[in-house]
Order: sequence, then C-alpha cells, then structure tokens
Amino acid sequence: MADKAKKMHGKAQETMGQAKGKAGRAMDDDELRLKGASDRVEGEGKQAAAETEKAVGDATDEVKGRIRKHK
Repeated sequence: MADKAKKMHGKAQETMGQAKGKAGRAMDDDELRLKGASDRVEGEGKQAAAETEKAVGDATDEVKGRIRKHK
C-alpha cells in the first residue's frame, strides 16, 4: 500500500507542476514556469521510483517463494 501512496504523491506533484507551468506561461513568469517544470519532473521521478520499488518487491517475493518451494 505504501507504493500506491508514493505513486499518488508523485502524480499529485506532477499535476501541480503542470499547473504551475501553465500559470507561469500565461503570466509570462519564467520563475513560476521553471518551478512548475521542476515539480513536474520530480513528480514523474517519484512515480517511476514507486513503480521500481514495487517491481523489485514483487521479484523478491517470487524468488523467496521459489526458494521455499525447493527446500
């Protein structure tokens, strides 16, 4: 469940970054636009990290299961 929460947090940060970027472009505010881009990329990274963490956990569980089966 922690993976889902991390992924959702990343998606929220990505969405806020997109909104900041659009607001920055609309107001011709380069600082806000760049902050939005930074937040968006960081949010995407958090989502990717959560997906990787889940994949590694799933693979670890599969290996443990196979080891138990062969004992």
